Amino acid sequence: MIRIGTSGYSYDDWVGPVYPQGLPKRDWLSYYAREFDTCELNTTFYHMPAPAMLERIAEKVPPGFLFSVKAFQGITHEREDGLKLAPEFSAALAPLREAGKLGAVLVQFPYSFHPTQENRDYLLRLREAFGDVPIVVEFRDARWANEDTFDILEEIGFGYCCVDEPPLKGLMPPIAVATGPVAYVRFHGRNAAKWWQHEEAWERYDYMYTAEELQEWVPKLHTLDQKAPLTLVYANNHWGGQAVATARLLRTLLQQAAAAQ
Repeated sequence: MIRIGTSGYSYDDWVGPVYPQGLPKRDWLSYYAREFDTCELNTTFYHMPAPAMLERIAEKVPPGFLFSVKAFQGITHEREDGLKLAPEFSAALAPLREAGKLGAVLVQFPYSFHPTQENRDYLLRLREAFGDVPIVVEFRDARWANEDTFDILEEIGFGYCCVDEPPLKGLMPPIAVATGPVAYVRFHGRNAAKWWQHEEAWERYDYMYTAEELQEWVPKLHTLDQKAPLTLVYANNHWGGQAVATARLLRTLLQQAAAAQ
């Protein structure tokens, strides 16, 4: 099963392109859930999630809706107390799990997380620290993109996060690999000029995909769908609502491909 959504939903610049003028912010998620059945939560990267907050958002979406939750930065970027924080993070997800609305936890490491033995060991220890929560790992250093990595992830039951991003040296290639029960894809946009040099963080993700670019992923998504019970796809080119346009276009291309079979 392939589910398509966006990375985040609460953006002021979506008012107009996505949300009607005057729609209260408290109603944005419910409005989003009229069209999409999954969403990636990014606020949990900056703050450890409170169970009460997750319970509230779970109540705003219909049964069957799935959230993916980005792991707290203390687990992925700082890592000093990461192995202590992971069980706390997992416990906070209880409201989503009890409601049947947790898709996966996205563990996104920075570019500085290189494929060293120390970091491979950290991945292994994270499996135990997270318990039985479904985990997907996103790397930024292209040197992780090899069979050794895929074997490690498969051994511990972690999913591999496939990415579409600018074709710059050192960044991850756009390969489709499923190593766990959840296949996962993130579309970051291909704004090469602003990837490393930007004044505001959103500039990196200011990009509108063409149908031709997204068409490249249709057979890849079909492959992932055959290998994993669940495939979650998120558009992260969020500026100005472009992620919603990307998700809609990709959904249309998949429907057209299915109809042509």
